[in-house]
Amino acid sequence: MSGSGSEIKVAVDAIVFGYSKSEGVSILLIQRKYPPFKNAWAIPGGFVLPEESLEEAVRRELSEETGIEVNYLEQLYTFGDPDRDPRKRVISVAYFALVKSSQFQQLKASTDAENAQWFNFKSLPSLAFDHKKILNMAIERVRTKIRYQPIGFELLDRKFPFADLENLYITLLDRDIDRRNFYKKVLALGILDETDEYAKSEGKGRPGKMYQFNKKRYQELVKEGINFEI
Repeated sequence: MSGSGSEIKVAVDAIVFGYSKSEGVSILLIQRKYPPFKNAWAIPGGFVLPEESLEEAVRRELSEETGIEVNYLEQLYTFGDPDRDPRKRVISVAYFALVKSSQFQQLKASTDAENAQWFNFKSLPSLAFDHKKILNMAIERVRTKIRYQPIGFELLDRKFPFADLENLYITLLDRDIDRRNFYKKVLALGILDETDEYAKSEGKGRPGKMYQFNKKRYQELVKEGINFEI
């Protein structure tokens, strides 16, 4: 085949989940500066440069459009419907990332992003392209994944009270959990180290102990075939 109409471009998109105790679960969106969908909200992303790997491209786009850098990044899915972009045939490889949104309140939008902003994942604006479809898949993937893999620790402070971990799961899963059973399961895994610190008291009962995620122990369990299901 020949001609400009047959050209296929490769893009990357990044669904960034943020979490804070006060705001709950948020999604990072950018406001587009140029057509198509000028001024519409969208997932950060863009075209892959010839010399880049996909992961390099997604990290660059996040840095350029929002000013943030992420530690946890995982490939989600490849989206390639012929009419997903009105400009040309674009295949997009989507990734999702997990960050503490409180660390990234000063967002810096540049290049083709007019604005960058956190939105609560239950009250999102209309999105450009097929980004609602991409986002819905990312939400389902994270909800499924945190039930059998403790990726949620990426969203918590280094030291945290157990109540913060419970609250994170309840918020992300959008349902209540059996707290006693959850506590027993997580502690039985041995992936939490109890510290000698206590959470600041909020006036109700005794302050809870602070815990720390033991990544080394968790990685050992993964090799052994961890059975972690909430």
